[in-house]
Amino acid sequence: MKTQPNHRAEILGQYIIENRTTVRAAAKKFGISKSTVHKDVSERLPKVNPSLYVQVKDILEINKQERHIRGGLATKIKYQELAKKRG
Repeated sequence: MKTQPNHRAEILGQYIIENRTTVRAAAKKFGISKSTVHKDVSERLPKVNPSLYVQVKDILEINKQERHIRGGLATKIKYQELAKKRG
């Protein structure tokens, strides 16, 4: 994704809002690093489009609150698949 950083920040913000996605998922979709996505939406976006930033921030806060649940589910699935292979 070769665009100007400020424009990229707005594109990423829109994507996160429309898909209610995580920083990791947005990074994978656009082929850039999680660090770049995080920097764009947390540092550049407030300067470029403050109203969009508020919406993105709300989604990222929800993701932050839910991450321990997602991690637990991923671990559960991992060990269920290992058990199937063995058994």
